[in-house]
Amino acid sequence: MRRRRRIAFEHENTDRWLISYADFITLLFAFFVVMYAVSAVNESKYRVLADSLGSAFGRTPAALDSPVPNPRPAQPVPPEMKQRTLKQQQALEEREHMKAVANNLLEAMGPLVKEGKVRVTQSRRGVTIEINANVLFRPGEANLQPASLGVLRAVAATLAREPFNLEITGHTDNVPISSAQFPSNWELSAVRASSVVRLFADSGIDPVRLYAIGREASQPVATNATPEGRARNRRVELMILSSLPDLAEEIPVSKAVSTPPPPKPGASAR
Repeated sequence: MRRRRRIAFEHENTDRWLISYADFITLLFAFFVVMYAVSAVNESKYRVLADSLGSAFGRTPAALDSPVPNPRPAQPVPPEMKQRTLKQQQALEEREHMKAVANNLLEAMGPLVKEGKVRVTQSRRGVTIEINANVLFRPGEANLQPASLGVLRAVAATLAREPFNLEITGHTDNVPISSAQFPSNWELSAVRASSVVRLFADSGIDPVRLYAIGREASQPVATNATPEGRARNRRVELMILSSLPDLAEEIPVSKAVSTPPPPKPGASAR
């Protein structure tokens, strides 16, 4: 008897849709990752992720060079913060301009700078040029020496073109002086500062911009125990004042010092 040949049928694979479904889930996951990266607005991470996805989907990184979106609205800057930032920027620009003015003055006072008779410092108030009084005045006198007039006029010519106010302060050592013209070092320091102010005014600087101050020996910069220290303390300081005032802040009055309550009716006042 002839045997029947068994025919083997291949079963059709009905699970192939899982591959497409897995690809779809992967793409959906990548989409949400991209959305999260964009919402976080981290440009470096966004660039790395965008380049990786672009390479995976056959796009070049150059096609993703668009700016990073920023869905979050910018927070408004308070007016006080804008004003403070503007003041800081103006202060920086003014400091740089003052440094340039100080360098021009040092060039005008070249001989005195070489002899070590001039020093320059800068603070929040402005730029200070310290001139040794021995090159400007004779001991115990307040008249400018003829040799110093040319240098001071050159300084005045430079400062006449600037808008800053000028404060000229005279300093002495602690050796007392007593004469008919100067009863003490207070008068000597004040008149020496006034002599420089008068020369500046005669050289074209508006007198409204000038201030003369006498400090006597109240602000020494060196010891008065040695001749060298006393010579250093005898000086005239020319300060180029800043045109930007410091920001003033009101201090609230404490409740502890507030007005006491009125006395109760019927209480006797002592």
